[in-house]
Amino acid sequence: METKKILMIVAPERFRDEEFFEPRDVFEKNGYQVTVGSTRLGKAAGVKGGSVDVDVLIDDVSADDYDAIAISGGGGSKAFLWDNPKLHALLNEAFDKGKVVSAICISPVVLAKAGLLKGKDATVFPDDAAIDEMKKAGADLKDKAVVADGKIVTGNGPECAVEFGEAVLKAVS
Repeated sequence: METKKILMIVAPERFRDEEFFEPRDVFEKNGYQVTVGSTRLGKAAGVKGGSVDVDVLIDDVSADDYDAIAISGGGGSKAFLWDNPKLHALLNEAFDKGKVVSAICISPVVLAKAGLLKGKDATVFPDDAAIDEMKKAGADLKDKAVVADGKIVTGNGPECAVEFGEAVLKAVS
């Protein structure tokens, strides 16, 4: 049996630690291989002091190599990921090929700006700017911790990080 692979995207700085480490643990405990992608190589720094080595640049990734993409949240997402055209293209490529695309906290805005949430059920961290972007993109916002709409999974913050990871795995299988 081929190992399932998940690409986890983090901002190079100010990612939310729990929203990366807790889903990664869920993925790895279930036998998935996790690759970490970002906008620059080296160590990505979490807001709570955690860090992770970045394996690949977003610019160098192909959706063909992964079963799912999971984007961690945190303040760095707005600065580095929200308006990243390469990431938007990657997410669209993955979605068009039937892969799972997912994001937690304020990072569902990346999916929204990529054009993937129009008419889709989704959730986002209750941040005014994030909510505005989600509505602008036509997302049908739900007041729930984790929302799955087909191959799109969104989570609203660090408290649901484990549940988010489990929902991504359920959508992949």
